[in-house]
Amino acid sequence: MNTLASPPPSTKISNWGVIGPGRIAHKFAKGLAETDGVLYAAASRDVSRAQAFLDEYGGGQAYSDYQAMLDDPQVDAVYIATPHPLHAQWAIKAAKAGKHVLCEKPATLNYGEAMAVVDAAQMSGVAFLEAFMYRCHPSTAKVYELVASGAIGQVQRIRASFAFDSGEDFEGRHQANSLGGGGILDVGCYPVSMCRLLAGAAHGKRFLDPIQLKGMGHLDATTGVDTWASAIMKFEGDIIGEAFTGVRAGAENDVTVYGTGGTIILRDPWFCGGEIILHRKGKDPETIDASSSRHLYAFEVEALVQIAAKGEAPGCAMTIADTLGNMRTLDQWRAELGFLYDSEKPTPSFPCVHGGGLAPRGQQIPSETIPGLDKPASRLVMGHPGPRPFTEVAPLYDDYFERGGNCFDDGAIYRGWAVRPSCAGQWMVMRGVREQCILLDKGAHSPYCWPQVMLPELDRMLHTAGTGYIDVYMMHRDNLEVPVGEFVDVMNRMVASGHVRVYGMSNWTLERMDEAIAYAEQNGLRPPACLSNQLSLAEMVNPVWEGTASCSNPEDQAWLKAREMTLIPWSSQAAGFFTDLSAPDRHDIPLLEYGYYSEANFERKKRTYQLAAEKNVLPINIALAWVLAQPFPTFPIIGPRSLTETRTALAGLELNLTPRELDWLNLKADK
Repeated sequence: MNTLASPPPSTKISNWGVIGPGRIAHKFAKGLAETDGVLYAAASRDVSRAQAFLDEYGGGQAYSDYQAMLDDPQVDAVYIATPHPLHAQWAIKAAKAGKHVLCEKPATLNYGEAMAVVDAAQMSGVAFLEAFMYRCHPSTAKVYELVASGAIGQVQRIRASFAFDSGEDFEGRHQANSLGGGGILDVGCYPVSMCRLLAGAAHGKRFLDPIQLKGMGHLDATTGVDTWASAIMKFEGDIIGEAFTGVRAGAENDVTVYGTGGTIILRDPWFCGGEIILHRKGKDPETIDASSSRHLYAFEVEALVQIAAKGEAPGCAMTIADTLGNMRTLDQWRAELGFLYDSEKPTPSFPCVHGGGLAPRGQQIPSETIPGLDKPASRLVMGHPGPRPFTEVAPLYDDYFERGGNCFDDGAIYRGWAVRPSCAGQWMVMRGVREQCILLDKGAHSPYCWPQVMLPELDRMLHTAGTGYIDVYMMHRDNLEVPVGEFVDVMNRMVASGHVRVYGMSNWTLERMDEAIAYAEQNGLRPPACLSNQLSLAEMVNPVWEGTASCSNPEDQAWLKAREMTLIPWSSQAAGFFTDLSAPDRHDIPLLEYGYYSEANFERKKRTYQLAAEKNVLPINIALAWVLAQPFPTFPIIGPRSLTETRTALAGLELNLTPRELDWLNLKADK
């Protein structure tokens, strides 16, 4: 769906603009000259440099401001050749300006930035291609074809390297920390992308992501970046990929594929100037010429043109999913070395992916009051991100806040029993928005669900959250061996200390909740402010984790309504049940099947899809709207894995389901 105020981008690409007319851009311009495209404009902070670049290729419009060039309606597509840290910002701005984007490799510094670029391109309806020129060349396609056809039997091992020695140039783009230097990101992306491509070819797919990665290397004492590094990847079918890279090292700079029936050697794979040697067992080696007289960079130009026109990448060109997989693999490789760029560390200088600072909190996500809190809470709660790096989580949090979200779910167990830092807490402090946000932090998870353990654990939670206090403390589990009053006493001590604003319970029965409320009232104490049990349109038929509780039955919902109890339901989308992840004949996600598969739930899903089609929304929007429309306060926890998932979920906020529709969806009425 295109959301631009201006007309949708044209699927025809004629005029090109260049951002960053440096050495690589000259190669691009020479390739562009062999296509139907026109070098129309170039932008550089030094306008004379942009003009000199254009004059070398026949002239054009020079700009001293990148955005001014993007605002030029005559520009159809842009080629981004800036230093790596600027790729994401200008790819996003280009997409929002309605320009198709060819962005030099690596697409971004990390997966989180790539996720944001992809969302911007999809939202704006423009084509995006990561400019791995070798991926678009016939020689790469030929190697893929040989592997896919079984020319060397079952693939066992793929070895690829790309390294060079740039000397002690600590300020140059190959080694400077501030410029995204280091081997892994600069040229290690080539062997990784080749291993993933050929592992995919061996299984008849465009690519495969590794299921395991081990990495090692050397981090320079001066710059902190990797100067040489190696990665071993394991793919489906026990294919082993070996990648070596470096900016202060040498290597063969070739690719060898080993199979049960022979080997394939690709010389000069990254610049496509070498030969392919096919050596089948028992036969003489064959030399295959897959060269081309065309300029290497012409192929990537034509690939973007085809993506814009037909919506799919040709041949072995990078797809969006391929780019995301490659960036995540590079993140994993760097993580093995313990390597983050200075700009990726959770400090106030951590950049917003769109450029500039964090925008003021928006209003797309409405807010209501949780009893006892002095600030409103967004109706959608951002779930804990799981074991994802901060560089991936921060763009999700930025986007959520800018859309109006301010309530973050966390828990001691998620942080290794309150040992690791809280991503939500780090983000709030880093962005300077702690007092605008609400931290919902859960403790007392089994086996540590004892009153005498809770206060020491709270100290650790406060330390790892780093937020000074917790807005909503929740017991993650109940312990029926303990009289409920002992828990209420401890949590009131937490509130009295000033370290907790209000408290609640998660995965408690309503009988125990009644006891807790009665005990508090009888003893002049604060009662629990909220409950966090599972609730979704799909009924949880079996507890998905030990000790969990749901509020799916009518009696529970009547209790919530009578008590006007605030419910913060987890798994409010039933773990993806209302997507194509679930089907009666699909059995590859055991937790989803165990928790939600039933004849009644599949009937609910059928009705959800029917109503979604009538209202022109997604089924997940209907499912979310059902939870939001309950006759008691609800603040559903959502768990988006990407900006696109956040954006598409929000349509559920705009739906006002009628009482009849609510009952029909829940099998209480015929439509």
